[in-house]
Amino acid sequence: MASIIRVDQIAACEGQEVTVQGWVYNRTDKGKLVFLLVRDGSGFVQCVAFKGDLDAALFDRLVRLPQESSVIVTGPVRADKRAPGVPGGYEIGVKQIEIVQEAADDYPMALKEHGVDFALDHRHLWIRMPSQWAILRIRSTVIAAIREWFDTHGFINMDTPILTPAACEGTTTLFETPYFDEGLAYLAQSGQLYNEADIMAFGKVYCFGPTFRAEKSKTRRHLTEFWMVEPEIAFCDLDQLMEIEEQFVTHIVKRVLRERLPELKSLGRDITRLEKIEPPFPRISYDDAAKILQEAYDATDDPEKKELLKFEWGMDFGAPHETELTSRFDKPLLVYGYPTAVKAFYMEPWPGRPEVCKSVDLLAPEGYGEIIGGSERMSSHDLLLQRLHEHQLPEEAFKWYLDLRKYGSVPHSGFGMGVERTVAWLCGIEHIREAIAYPRTIKRVYP
Repeated sequence: MASIIRVDQIAACEGQEVTVQGWVYNRTDKGKLVFLLVRDGSGFVQCVAFKGDLDAALFDRLVRLPQESSVIVTGPVRADKRAPGVPGGYEIGVKQIEIVQEAADDYPMALKEHGVDFALDHRHLWIRMPSQWAILRIRSTVIAAIREWFDTHGFINMDTPILTPAACEGTTTLFETPYFDEGLAYLAQSGQLYNEADIMAFGKVYCFGPTFRAEKSKTRRHLTEFWMVEPEIAFCDLDQLMEIEEQFVTHIVKRVLRERLPELKSLGRDITRLEKIEPPFPRISYDDAAKILQEAYDATDDPEKKELLKFEWGMDFGAPHETELTSRFDKPLLVYGYPTAVKAFYMEPWPGRPEVCKSVDLLAPEGYGEIIGGSERMSSHDLLLQRLHEHQLPEEAFKWYLDLRKYGSVPHSGFGMGVERTVAWLCGIEHIREAIAYPRTIKRVYP
């Protein structure tokens, strides 16, 4: 009997008779030949059926076989550089084919142009398309690489609550829900505060899961529900944190290049840009970044660009500012020392400059902007209490968090990395909504 293989194993099966189980993505008939592009979840392979090799009635069915019909194909593997598919370069000569189910002939995601809203309404089918399939395969590898790096560098995975009693980042972007007799609870914006408690027991930890932001943003970089990995490290200052970010991001890029090259190529990604990602990454202060932006503003005569680049010290960066900054580098850029006013309440002040905090953002090149936000955390109980009051946050809800500064407080740092933004950068895609299987935005909760 022929061996059942995955399409991504086909290069090792040249000359052998194999069986592939999958679905017909595309069909082309040319008289006595029918070309079926079959996908099985691991790849796409061309299967060539010759009329003389099959029962006449069966061949006639193949000529009319609808897209997405499920099939089991058996035949010899042949090398052919012209053969389409992922990884491509091989085809199967059809000796036997079983049509498991002949799909209905009104498949919504037929091979033609579709509007974005239509495609998202049919996301459960859109993910079968080669581009979406490739993006989500790369996402899976990004997630595996994330866990691999932390698991092999002394970090413990700690699961933090999805339902929380208070805000981590800001009260205006919370989803709230009634919680029995306890009043309101909130969907987590971050697991960071809990991980600050966890490091006092375990030293180095990370949490990884969905996070929720109720901000009404419609940009290509924002989702309402997204996945974030958040490491936290005891006895770690800002400089050490930036070194960790460099090593971590480089590891992810290297693994994706090693394991998902066919998928990247199928997306038309410029691989040479990713191959340049090596430590050290360039580092500039927020102060220097502000000067660069001012120089760029002064240097342009384009009124539209001037409007986009308008900037003054104390502002947070918008997408045009991040794009301008990263255009000067071919690696991710670390910008540190942001104004305290535009960052979260828990960040350590810069020595001698209370208006600046020990924060750092990692900006991806090619205009993809911030993929990591991190900081050295505040270690003083009294200063943290003062900051809570300044932000009008309820002291009682943060009593346990203040306790961490009373019983063995140490310098510590951490960051959060958004998976979807990272995947969008690695894949070279324009919008973050394609970097997750079922995106949630302010106007979309279906399917």
